[in-house]
Amino acid sequence: MPPHPIRLAALVAALALFVLDAPVARAADADWSAAPAPGGGSRPTGDGRPYFYLEGAPGSVLEDKVALTNPTGHPLTLRLRGAAADNAATGAVTLRPDADPWIAFAAADVRIPPHTRADVPFSVTVPAGAQPGDHPAALVASGGGREARVGLRLRVGGPTLAALTVEDVTVDEGRSLIRYALVNRGNTTLTPSLAVRADGIVGHPLRRAARPLPLELLPGRRVELTEPWPHPPALDRVEVRLTVTADGGARGEASASAVFVPWAPVAGVSCVSCVLAGGAAWWWIRRRRGAAS
Repeated sequence: MPPHPIRLAALVAALALFVLDAPVARAADADWSAAPAPGGGSRPTGDGRPYFYLEGAPGSVLEDKVALTNPTGHPLTLRLRGAAADNAATGAVTLRPDADPWIAFAAADVRIPPHTRADVPFSVTVPAGAQPGDHPAALVASGGGREARVGLRLRVGGPTLAALTVEDVTVDEGRSLIRYALVNRGNTTLTPSLAVRADGIVGHPLRRAARPLPLELLPGRRVELTEPWPHPPALDRVEVRLTVTADGGARGEASASAVFVPWAPVAGVSCVSCVLAGGAAWWWIRRRRGAAS
């Protein structure tokens, strides 16, 4: 759906600049900054918002402002774009390279005088047929040889479902790893926690209580992860079970079997057996030849 056009008044407001009381001291690689403008949004409330949070029904148009601050002594031009969020295969949150058609800015290129802040309006147009749930994105500002991202947490009104599955569990004995995949089957962003248990014939070689995983799993995404197991049993047959939970009642379980055998000693025993068998055969052949003569 094409972006909702922003009214001329909003475009004029985009060019309203606020002179700072004094230059702000920043690191050399952070000469400018991008952040939610004070007083907007619905959550978190108040100034100093770490990200944008917007919520609306399908077909609605939501508005907010992004603050671009230039504390330097020279003018600066920044370019703005919106991008939908995604999960990399390993779980890291990334941004899609193409522009998000739901997000439109009052001005895509903003020139900011020295020691000045510009509050730039933007709108998010939720298509009439948008699926309920979370649609994470980010506002991206670029200029001066670098890029800054401000998270946008958008929730489309309607029924929500928190659901996930654990799939493709395997034990990589050579690398001392447990490999598995997580799939977000619902329409909300999940922060999963993982518990690991291994039961063997002679004991319980692995017990790990649930702990949060360092990732956000976006709706409909699949990620492939690993869990270290640096000290597996030397000799045992085990059943490894992974249990993953998340807010909203999401829960998934899966298991895999693995057999641990100390192959080096086994190979050594096999070699000794081969030598003994070869010696016995040589002795038997020599005895047979002696009897024949």
